[in-house]
Amino acid sequence: MPEAATAPAVRATIGDSEFDRDTAVTRRAHGVYDIDLSAGWTIISAVNGGYLLAVLGRALADALPHADPFTVSAHYLTASQPGPAVVRTDVVRTGRTLSTGQASLFQYDDEGREVERIRVLASYGDLDALPDDVRTTAEPPAIPPMDQCFGPQDAPAPVPGSSAITDRLMLKLDPSTLGWALGQPSGKGEMRAWFGLADGRDHDPFSLLLAVDALPPTAFELGLKGWVPTVELTVHVRCWPAPGPLRVSIITRNLAGGFLEEDAEVWDSAGRLVAQSRQLARARLA
Repeated sequence: MPEAATAPAVRATIGDSEFDRDTAVTRRAHGVYDIDLSAGWTIISAVNGGYLLAVLGRALADALPHADPFTVSAHYLTASQPGPAVVRTDVVRTGRTLSTGQASLFQYDDEGREVERIRVLASYGDLDALPDDVRTTAEPPAIPPMDQCFGPQDAPAPVPGSSAITDRLMLKLDPSTLGWALGQPSGKGEMRAWFGLADGRDHDPFSLLLAVDALPPTAFELGLKGWVPTVELTVHVRCWPAPGPLRVSIITRNLAGGFLEEDAEVWDSAGRLVAQSRQLARARLA
């Protein structure tokens, strides 16, 4: 199993890591949760969408009788900012194997008015109870060994604006998807990387919600620059990930009308497809 190039001296554990602390919600009342969105998960000028999805995912895990997200669909309505936020949840249906709920995250504008940032509909279950039968034609992405890949610390110039999230990730990008960083984008909408948390915490279903949206946008390899805001993101969690780094592959096949899709696959150290996602994002063409 590949090891991180700069493994932490003391590895954080699930439940006791920066990611856990920064995504933890506090129950104020039935179905209502408070959180202070951390500035540590921002990129350029916005709070990362995968981090936000993990925040709402934790609130729903508390509100529903099942603990593991199976499918989560989120619409990003307005850009979230670091600082106080409120999550409100509703239980839509509970069953023996699946429960469904919805959640919205709210913040306040400069006039003190409540603004909805994200709305989520999700189904939860028990990943450990799933059968072992797997029939698939999917194959793990071919990524060079970690010591032959490159991270943000190897970039020739820093990304303009905040790049705080990169300090919290172990990210090693496939060199064949890094032409954009050298001013020579390939024209292919592809991004592949080894992925982990910088403090060495192993993965769980909630960090998978982060992983699908934590790589640089595929739009960079299409020759575009700047923020690529997510409009909608759906994640399917397929099983509990094995310890160790993940392999993440993201591809865009179609950019039209100023919008593009990103299809992501996340593979664990045991070679299993542990999460899939598709998102629609707005691309800035000028």
